[in-house]
Amino acid sequence: MRRALAPVSLALPAACALALLGACALDLDPERARVCRRVLPTLVEPGGSLRVLRAGPGESPRSVRVDYVEERPGRPPRTRRAECRFSEMSRTDLSGVVSDGVPVGGASLYLLKRYYLDTPDAVVAEPGAG
Repeated sequence: MRRALAPVSLALPAACALALLGACALDLDPERARVCRRVLPTLVEPGGSLRVLRAGPGESPRSVRVDYVEERPGRPPRTRRAECRFSEMSRTDLSGVVSDGVPVGGASLYLLKRYYLDTPDAVVAEPGAG
């Protein structure tokens, strides 16, 4: 007599897939994601607003990717992405920002880090986690 193993044989691969997806979500450092969300308002044109869609690990090592929608009066909403890269010196030391595939220049990155990211204005302007 043969037992019905179909439910068990299907459950094991499904459980493994869920475990792998869970492991991917663990790769997102919440402090790095917070820093990257604080960068976003500086990438939106004046008068515009944004809404975070999702955040996850970026393509580069030690990076966070945030997908968001930029809305400006009189224009259709635009889906955008930012990748924040972090140095090996500190887990929250921002070493680069790529906005829609275009790197933010060195002087702009320096000014962003030095005069904006740790200010009360940055805290207030930080969009939600999505």
